[in-house]
Amino acid sequence: MTHFDEAGAAVQAALDAGARYADARVMVRRTEVMSARDGAVEDLSSDESAGLGVRALVGSSWGFFAVPELSESSARTAGRRATQIAAASAAVPGPPIELVGATAVTASWTSDCVIDPLGVPLSDKGDLLVRATAAATGAGADMAEANYAIWDTRKWFVSSEGHRIDQHIRECGAGVTAMAFGDGEIQRRSWPSHRGQFGTRGWELVEEIDLVGNAPRMAQEARALLTAPLCPSGETTLVLGGEQLALQIHESVGHAIELDRILGWEAAFAGTSWLDLSRLGSLRYGSELMNITIDPSFPGALGSFGFDDEGTPATKRYAVREGIWEGVLAGRDSAALAGLDYAGSVRSDGWARLPMVRMTNVGLEPGPHTLDEIIAATDDGVFMDINRSWSIDDRRLNFQFGCEVGYEIKNGRLGRMLRNPTYTGIGPKFWQSMDMLSNETVAWGTPNCGKGQPGQIGHTGHPAAPARFTDVRVGVRG
Repeated sequence: MTHFDEAGAAVQAALDAGARYADARVMVRRTEVMSARDGAVEDLSSDESAGLGVRALVGSSWGFFAVPELSESSARTAGRRATQIAAASAAVPGPPIELVGATAVTASWTSDCVIDPLGVPLSDKGDLLVRATAAATGAGADMAEANYAIWDTRKWFVSSEGHRIDQHIRECGAGVTAMAFGDGEIQRRSWPSHRGQFGTRGWELVEEIDLVGNAPRMAQEARALLTAPLCPSGETTLVLGGEQLALQIHESVGHAIELDRILGWEAAFAGTSWLDLSRLGSLRYGSELMNITIDPSFPGALGSFGFDDEGTPATKRYAVREGIWEGVLAGRDSAALAGLDYAGSVRSDGWARLPMVRMTNVGLEPGPHTLDEIIAATDDGVFMDINRSWSIDDRRLNFQFGCEVGYEIKNGRLGRMLRNPTYTGIGPKFWQSMDMLSNETVAWGTPNCGKGQPGQIGHTGHPAAPARFTDVRVGVRG
């Protein structure tokens, strides 16, 4: 069953009402989330949502309207209402809006999926979480939690320029966390990430994570952290694990290169960006090892798709090449306003939300080293991994991060475990200090990126590998 008829009816109604451009997307999404604690399932929720959202452009203004009924009559009503809203906004005109050119296509795209996650019996999925948490508490954790989440999304997109695109995107992931309670503090160790690992893949991703096999080690490390020495304070060489570096990319690069932030469109809620468009193509963002790509075609990563929610095909491009800033995350309207010739980074988190500029897969291309080589080349420093806390200013410039675990590095070897490791820095100075980068890339998934008013939750991917940074301030407290 397809829903091109409803989407097409909405677009035609918008044009008939006076829109100069319109697009509509029908979305049907099924979700399933389960969590367990200390050997027992605690929560299970499942949901199915379906509806249609239509955008209409009149003069310099967008209008948007959404309906939960998938009928041609309700679709036509949505199209007319979107145009009426746009026309009302255009009564107080803003800067002229044009759209970057697009080639109309008729296409289908389906994400790779070996094991349908919704097809796996609930009993099997619950048993996995129960066994993972029991393995952690059996190995000494005072508390253990595990969870999984599944999203199965179908989309049908039609535009007044002739697009007809359907997509089927399946995403899932899971994680386990072990906690140890001490005198006035709690230490935690998470596998494989502080929020779990997620991707645009099937249940095979969860099986590869091996929650049960890794849970005992997380429990043992959480307990060891209670008596580990505090991370020392001062400036030193910092080696970051790939999971922490993925969040560093997300916060200090991904959000900073969103064009709506750079243009000031996001200032009311989530802040702007320190980047200035006049320096696009010339600003040194980082060292020559810094090659950041925007790549929604990255296989299996959480920000992957065939076409964005404006019908732009997934295309790889550079955000930073050899340390020089040269690309942004853009939509067709923001790109045209900025004088750019590409878009491709617009998505909504459901049929009832207006599409906006969002991260796709923003990540580092592999470097020439391995983590073992990086450690061996470091005489004195600190290794940190797995995020525990983060703070960054509303221009995405000054930041401070805390990690779950640290290790001292002495004479090319990992030494003592360190408790409560933190580091701080300024974006471009920090990235310019990167002097070694591993080739051991993992596409880490972030399933809870918030943005917009009303708020939307985005799914983003961040290919990253361990890297070394010089003269970084660590052990910041208070």
